[in-house]
Amino acid sequence: MKNIVLVFGFLSFIGFSQQNSKDQLWVQDFDTAKEIAKNDGKTILMYFTGSDWCMPCIMLKEDFFSTEKFKNYKDSYVFIKVDIPRNTDLLTPQQKSHNYKLLEEYNDQKSFPLVKIMSYKGKILDELSGYSSLRDPRYHFELLDKFSK
Repeated sequence: MKNIVLVFGFLSFIGFSQQNSKDQLWVQDFDTAKEIAKNDGKTILMYFTGSDWCMPCIMLKEDFFSTEKFKNYKDSYVFIKVDIPRNTDLLTPQQKSHNYKLLEEYNDQKSFPLVKIMSYKGKILDELSGYSSLRDPRYHFELLDKFSK
């Protein structure tokens, strides 16, 4: 009886884990994002943020990325977040290294927030830098509409 409960618990955990990873909106690794984009015929949205220090980034998260309207673009895009926080405890050493490599390669001006639209090969198709204190995400949605399927 104890073994049956353990097996059932383990299978439930596996099912729950797979459900969470499938529903996760953001990808953490650029190679993974490119592979998903290639296989699914999607475009990549790469977002550079300073999640714990950049006020325009925090406002953009609230006004754009946290909306239901944004989530509706998941069928057209693979989303990758490149976070460069000041609190280094927010990232693993591996994630920090990965994010700084992407920062050097795709955001040499160190602009925050920065949204880049890319092909699955990593070719930059368009970008939008900054976010106004007027808190109007219209231009960000227009950018996504330009490459949506």
